[in-house]
Amino acid sequence: MNSLADKTASELSELYKKNSCTQKEILDSLTQAIHSKDGKLNAYVKFEQTRPIHRKPPATKARHQNIGGQASADGDLRSPLWGVPIAIKDNICVEGQEASCASKILQNYIAPYNATVIEKLLDAGAVIFGRTNMDEFAFGSSCETSFYGPAKNPWDLARVPGGSSGGSAASVASRTAIAALGSDTGGSIRQPAALCGIVGLKPTYGRVSRYGLIAFASSLDQIGPMTRDVRDSALLLNVIAGYDPKDSTSADVPVPDYTSFLGQSIKGMKIGMPKEYFKEGLSKEVGEAIKSAVKKLEGLGAVVSEVSLPHTEHAVNVYYIVAPSEASSNLARFDGVRFGYRNKSAQTLKEMYEKSRGDGFGAEAKRRIILGTFALSSGYYDAYYLKAMKVRTKIKSDFDEAFKKVDVLLTPTAPSPAFKIGEKTEDPLQMYLSDIYTISANLAGVPAISIPCGFSKNNLPIGLQFLAKPFDEGTLFKVSHAFEQATEFHKQKPEEPSS
Repeated sequence: MNSLADKTASELSELYKKNSCTQKEILDSLTQAIHSKDGKLNAYVKFEQTRPIHRKPPATKARHQNIGGQASADGDLRSPLWGVPIAIKDNICVEGQEASCASKILQNYIAPYNATVIEKLLDAGAVIFGRTNMDEFAFGSSCETSFYGPAKNPWDLARVPGGSSGGSAASVASRTAIAALGSDTGGSIRQPAALCGIVGLKPTYGRVSRYGLIAFASSLDQIGPMTRDVRDSALLLNVIAGYDPKDSTSADVPVPDYTSFLGQSIKGMKIGMPKEYFKEGLSKEVGEAIKSAVKKLEGLGAVVSEVSLPHTEHAVNVYYIVAPSEASSNLARFDGVRFGYRNKSAQTLKEMYEKSRGDGFGAEAKRRIILGTFALSSGYYDAYYLKAMKVRTKIKSDFDEAFKKVDVLLTPTAPSPAFKIGEKTEDPLQMYLSDIYTISANLAGVPAISIPCGFSKNNLPIGLQFLAKPFDEGTLFKVSHAFEQATEFHKQKPEEPSS
């Protein structure tokens, strides 16, 4: 019999309504799973110091309805996330808990407030339980740049879980978390979701509040759910989506009940495959898995055709000018003065700045700060940053044109299954290319989801990505749930880590 830690959020909700389990039992089951597995996975950051945080569920019927409430067996109206533990990436603020972004420079920084997504989860009755490992300040595609050491892929401990939300992906895949929140700047939810065989959603930019997310690149960052199936992803987005006056980039757009899109037929749905995503660099195994997925979708009644996103080839170049530029500005606040790590040996103010930042930031963070500072510097701003922003507009226009012809786009999520730890750390360019299929969605601000679509010959998960027009997450849930229900990939789980 599966333990409670093996259950999805929707399954736990049903058990709660039937009074078949208690919150303590599920927390005990998860804690046991973490103690058994995480010593090998390193998916969590300082788990022993993280206490479960919860709040009594809202009392009014109207409040419950705002968070997608359902009637329980005893007549109470409860959120489907009531009592469900959610793990949180280490760059999202939870009041009273350390939020270090897996960096020495923020080690022992205690968040003084809750991020808006945390407030929404607590209002829905969810339990905040555990902080997950990540690439330092979300700079990476492998979860190897963490100050706490690399997280590992539960399907093969010698391989990366992807990044930067690698800890969230590994914890959900290994059944040491029911669900988790991650952040996605250039694929940091979707790429690790693909490499770990789970569902990862990057909502439309502005759909979910960024208040309380420690910024990497403010025009690209977006918080999203990482779950074992599409239904749980819809449940979480129901709760965390919505306008927030505390976030100036939050969009005041109505939020539908995303679970209403589940189970709908995709007969006649138009799916476009961008030809630019199926060229050199895509592994044979991933390509074959995508072809099989396309046949399955066509069998469900979808109409698949080729489309073009002509500026795709420039996406990586644009991203690695825009993102480091914004990062260099955002990370300027970490100077050893107001919070975080401070070098105590410095004799002057300038030396304190230099030594605190020199000691506190890792190699990849320093690389991106230098890249961004250079791109924004006098004499180079027009040649690099301004030109990149113009091409970014072209990339968004490509998506606008494509969505006039099709309902969703279909691409691989990552060019290959999970690679080995250390394989790409000495070649930053190869590491950057790990996000080649995910970056464009962030540059254009469109929503995208990654779902499992197959396995390699080494039994490593392969991910399929769907993209939709802005604020059309419902269509993503519709098509991804239809595919999920027609396959068994999401039901497979890794074996217990053995080494």
